[in-house]
Amino acid sequence: MLCEKCNKNDATVHMVKIINGVKSEVRLCEKCASDISDIPVNSSFEDFEGFPLQSILGGLVDYFNKNATDKPENEVVCKSCGMNYREFRKTGLLGCSNCYESFSKTLTPVIKRVQGDVEHIGKIPENEGRVLAEKKKIIKLKEELQKAILAEEYEKAAEIRDNIKSIHEKLEE
Repeated sequence: MLCEKCNKNDATVHMVKIINGVKSEVRLCEKCASDISDIPVNSSFEDFEGFPLQSILGGLVDYFNKNATDKPENEVVCKSCGMNYREFRKTGLLGCSNCYESFSKTLTPVIKRVQGDVEHIGKIPENEGRVLAEKKKIIKLKEELQKAILAEEYEKAAEIRDNIKSIHEKLEE
């Protein structure tokens, strides 16, 4: 897609402005975006001196888990990358995606307090969103199925089972 201002370069910046409740979107090249905005396009948090971004997550964990240094989770080590909890607290960075699971007892309450929940509920791309929505629907239906079986509502359970099966078939297409 070309820049909407110069119509020459590829648009690499998606700028959204909301003024008095009116949303406007524009796609610009880096040059045009830097002309319009005071924010440098290629900036990252690493460019800000005195802003200890790496230690923020570790600090939040310490703050919300006041006795974190005395807890046995400190000795947990990620099986995939070998990072230990103490190293995470020091750097504020996790070593790999499996660290979230390894340190989940400590991270989950912090993430829940900071983000409001541990599950993403915001916008997602349409293509990915359909599949994800269907998978979430299957999970909820499976929970309903278990409840129906426990309540001995077998006709309802059969309907739910059929719904789950049809969603699975749609996903496989």
